Amino acid sequence: MDKLEEECGVFGIFNNNSEDLKTAEIIYFGLFALQHRGQESAGIAVCNDGKIKCYKEMGLLPNIFDEAKIESLVGDIGLGHVRYGIAAENSIENAQPIVTKNITGNIAVAYNGSLINGKEIRKELEEKGFIFQTVSDSEIIIALFSREIHKTNNIEEALTKVMKQIKGAYAFTIMTEDKLIAVRDPLGMKPVVLGKLKDSYVVCSETCALDCVGAGLIRDIEPGEIVIIDKKGIKECKAIESNKSALCIFEHVYFARPDSVIDGANVYNARFEAGKLLARECKIDADIVIGVPDSGIATAQGYAMESKIPYSEGFIKNRYIGRTFIQPSQFMRERSVKLKLNPLKELIKGKRIIMLDDSIVRGTTSKKIVEILRKAGAKEVHFLVASPPVKYCCYFGVDTPHRKHLIANTKTKEEIQEMLGVDSLNYLSLESLLKSPCGTKLNFCAACFSGDYPIEEQKYERGN
Repeated sequence: MDKLEEECGVFGIFNNNSEDLKTAEIIYFGLFALQHRGQESAGIAVCNDGKIKCYKEMGLLPNIFDEAKIESLVGDIGLGHVRYGIAAENSIENAQPIVTKNITGNIAVAYNGSLINGKEIRKELEEKGFIFQTVSDSEIIIALFSREIHKTNNIEEALTKVMKQIKGAYAFTIMTEDKLIAVRDPLGMKPVVLGKLKDSYVVCSETCALDCVGAGLIRDIEPGEIVIIDKKGIKECKAIESNKSALCIFEHVYFARPDSVIDGANVYNARFEAGKLLARECKIDADIVIGVPDSGIATAQGYAMESKIPYSEGFIKNRYIGRTFIQPSQFMRERSVKLKLNPLKELIKGKRIIMLDDSIVRGTTSKKIVEILRKAGAKEVHFLVASPPVKYCCYFGVDTPHRKHLIANTKTKEEIQEMLGVDSLNYLSLESLLKSPCGTKLNFCAACFSGDYPIEEQKYERGN
């Protein structure tokens, strides 16, 4: 892995137009728009007359669901999930949604994020007799919710108590026999939005999924908020008030689709602005500016506009090779980058090139991309990174290598430049990066760059 990876994408619908809209079909297309957030597994659960039916498998969404499977999932309420998980957790047992039963009846949960006190809570619950079937934090949420709903018999009160026990970054949906519920962590670290499709309501991770199914955006669900949807309409509850916010900045750097709007800031515009700011910080004499597809494209366009150096397509990306592409031999592993990116040699040969990418994690892929440009005849390669050096681990739902594998933590900028084989290497400053999401309503977590974690009291388990 040479990119930071997001954990999951969620999509839920309370369908008041079931004669016109097919619940599972809407969820399928919504998840398709969120496929970039998770490519290891996918699942859809629907509720029909209090009974929940779920289908989930390992792999990409179109390889899991066909028309017959979609047609078999009938209900007025539904939720779906696409998942990215670290290798040790990559199994069908951890695929979501997770379906179970408690005092309120059948429920399903789809979850995005990570609880930094999850192991501690899991141990406490196991000591009290709870049995867990997966390593997913979703089961912890279910267990806590079931315990609290048994005490209060009030969903709003039970979820508020759950939120006060858990620490971390999360956005999750719960489907009961007659309700769809969305919850966002008190710092707003994970995005989740509320939309409307005819008279039906949708909750999902990004606005691009609303666009895909033809739904309109109502608003972002606020940090610390619980939204409950049923036949009566929408009930909103600010469960936990916080005087600060910390949306993951990597949503704008890399995770989110460029056509999404997150808490008031358009992702494409944020990347374009980052490129403009980078041009002001790093002035380089070159012939063309190119971006590494896909997240480096908008940044390169912004840099080109500000610097007055022509923007050019440098690579053609093979759209049919996903991150889960099987690499069965050493030869194929070495060729994997070449299979994904092919240079436009006629535009590159003899040129002094400025290449922009969103980040450098391990540096292995970046090195191969530079080699591709050199072999294509590039006269000079200047590597600009649209974010600061990644030096620290994330504990909030982003799969980050141990610090010893983060190249910026173990090597100086000069050493990285030499390893990559580039004529120069520069990063966007943290100050400029935090300015780039224009119009944002929230502040950001940038701990992977600064080491300044927004939940300070927790003792992190992944070490230094």
